[in-house]
Amino acid sequence: MVKLIEPFVSGGVAGALATCVIQPIDMVKVRIQLAGEAPGSTKNPLKLGADIIKNEGFSRLYKGLDAAILRQLTYTTTRMGVFRYTSDALKSGKEPLPFWKKAVASMWAGAVGAFVGTPADLSLIRMQADATLPVDQRRNYKGVVDAFRSIISNEGVTGLWKGSLPTITRAMALNFGMLATFDQGKEFFTKVYGADGWSATLSASAFSGFGASFMSLPFDFVKTRIQKMKPDSVTGELPYKGSVDCFFKVLSKEGPGAFYAGFPTYYTRIAPHAMLVLILTDRLQLFSKAIYAGKDE
Repeated sequence: MVKLIEPFVSGGVAGALATCVIQPIDMVKVRIQLAGEAPGSTKNPLKLGADIIKNEGFSRLYKGLDAAILRQLTYTTTRMGVFRYTSDALKSGKEPLPFWKKAVASMWAGAVGAFVGTPADLSLIRMQADATLPVDQRRNYKGVVDAFRSIISNEGVTGLWKGSLPTITRAMALNFGMLATFDQGKEFFTKVYGADGWSATLSASAFSGFGASFMSLPFDFVKTRIQKMKPDSVTGELPYKGSVDCFFKVLSKEGPGAFYAGFPTYYTRIAPHAMLVLILTDRLQLFSKAIYAGKDE
């Protein structure tokens, strides 16, 4: 039973630990993505971070941490476990898995994980974006449980999955850039350079961190805009009808570069998080195997 749940547990624990470190950067990243909706807003990550601390207090950088941890315990737990089991199921013999099969496994894991984690992700985005709204439009969630209660009460149970399509698409892109490239990179560094252990894991995780950031940012941008939006106080209309409408409106009004707004900040948030998750998961799995090897002796 322990062996069955080990890939899920190690992924969830690694994701939660990494999130505790990265959360302030994630807050700044969300604010940068929303800056385009308010002309004149700064997109400088250092100034934005300083402004948050000055105007809202240092603790604001950790706003929504409970939702972020819950997201990892749902999303990352699911995607890491599903990826490992799917990869094992696609193997034939002892030969390394072809890259295209790794890509399939990673995107499938991302889609399943994102669906499971969307409610926590939605709550997190709204708590992080709340201070950017006019006072009379703020949701003022007290925490992730209060967010769930409020969303279900005002928008129905299905409201918890608002923005699920861009969330799932973003997760598929991120997991392709992260998990498939990590496994492929680890094989490469082990075979070509003879690297093993920490050196192979660290090199492969750095490689996958960039891939995850580059592949997923446009989808993350759309996801953030969709999940944060509220009806206009006068007309009652939402700013975007859906993901596709959001994409074309942003493209028309803000230009294609908007989708990569804050890439350095996003990379600083995604790459270290991806590296920490991959390294911690790898170490936890090795630790687990060592324990079972000792029991089998």
